[in-house]
Amino acid sequence: MNKIKIGITHGDINGISYEVIIKTFLHTDMLDLCIPVLYGSPKVLAYYRKAFNSHNPNPTLISTIKDVNHRKFYIINCISDEAKVEIGKSSDEAGAYAIEALQRAVEDLKFGELDALVTAPINKKNIQSDKFKYRGHTEFLAKEFNAQEHLMLLVSEDLKIGVVTEHIPLSEVSEVLSTNLISEKLNVLNKSLINDFGIRKPKIAVMGVNPHAGDEGIIGNDEKDIIIPAIENARKNNIMAIGPYPSDGFFGSLEYKKFDAVLAMYHDQGLIPFKMLSFENGINYTAGLPIIRTSPAHGTAFEIAGKNIASEESFRNAIYYAIDIFKNRENQAELTKNQLATNDLKIDEADDDIIEENEKS
Repeated sequence: MNKIKIGITHGDINGISYEVIIKTFLHTDMLDLCIPVLYGSPKVLAYYRKAFNSHNPNPTLISTIKDVNHRKFYIINCISDEAKVEIGKSSDEAGAYAIEALQRAVEDLKFGELDALVTAPINKKNIQSDKFKYRGHTEFLAKEFNAQEHLMLLVSEDLKIGVVTEHIPLSEVSEVLSTNLISEKLNVLNKSLINDFGIRKPKIAVMGVNPHAGDEGIIGNDEKDIIIPAIENARKNNIMAIGPYPSDGFFGSLEYKKFDAVLAMYHDQGLIPFKMLSFENGINYTAGLPIIRTSPAHGTAFEIAGKNIASEESFRNAIYYAIDIFKNRENQAELTKNQLATNDLKIDEADDDIIEENEKS
C-alpha cells in the first residue's frame, strides 16, 4: 500500500498550533507511517522553530500537492509572506490565515490528492468574515462535502462520545432536540463505529437531557417523549442503543466502560466528562463525512502560546487516528465487497439479553 498522505492545516498562527506541530515532527518516526503535508507558512514555521530553538522539522517547500513524490515532510505556503505573528493574541488576520490554509487543503481533499485531513485549532470568533460564516470546522466541512448527517465525536482509547446538538447555546438545546435528530445521530455513530473503528456490533449508551434522566417525568418529559422513541427506532434498525442514562451517575460510576460509545444530548454534557478523562490524549473526529478529518481535542490555548509548555500528545494522536481510520475504512470496504460485513449485525436474542441487563443496571 502507498504511504498515506495526511494534510495538516496550521490553524491560528498565534496559538499553540505550530508548537504542537513542531513537537510532533521533531523526530522522523512519523514519516514511517505517513506523508505529512502542512498547509501553512514556511516563514511562520521558521519563526516558531527559532523561538523554540529547534532545528526540526524542516519540511520541503512545494507549490502544489502534486509535487509530493516520496517519504518526506512537505509544506505548501498558503498565506502572505508578510504575515505577522502576535503570540497569544486573537486577530482577524490570524483568522483569515487559518481559513486560507483550510480552504486550500479542502480543495486537494475534493480531488482525492489527500487521504485524510488533520486540522490544528482555530478561533471561532476571529474566523468569522463575509467569506466564512461557520461556527467551526465541522459545519464548514459538512457543507463542503454535502454531508447532511454528521456527528462531532470525541475519541480516546477508553471513551468515545458523540453529541446530538453541537455548537449552539444551551438555551436552544430543548428547541433543537427531536426524535428524528437523535435517531439520525445514532445512525451516524453506529455506522462510524463499524466502518471507521472496526467495531462489529457496537453497543451505544444514550444520555438523558434532564437531571436524573427526567426521573420518570417528575423533572421533565424529554426522555419519555423524545429520547426513548429514538432509542426504540434505533433498535428497529439493528442499532444496539441503551438508555437513557442520567449522565452524572453514568460517568461517576464508570458505567461508560461497558459501552463502545456514548451519545450525549448537548455539547458540555459530552465534552466535560471527556476532557476530565482524556484531555491530554483525546481527539476530535467528524463522523459521517465522506472524507476523514481529525483534530486535537484542545483549542488555540492563547494563554500558553509561545511558552513551550503545550503538549503535542493530542495532535499526534489525531494523526494516528486519521491513519487508523483510513485503514479501517479500506478493510470494511473489502469486507462489504466480499459480502461478509452484515452476516451477524442484526440484534439477536443474545443482544436482547445484553440490552435487558444494562437497562436493569
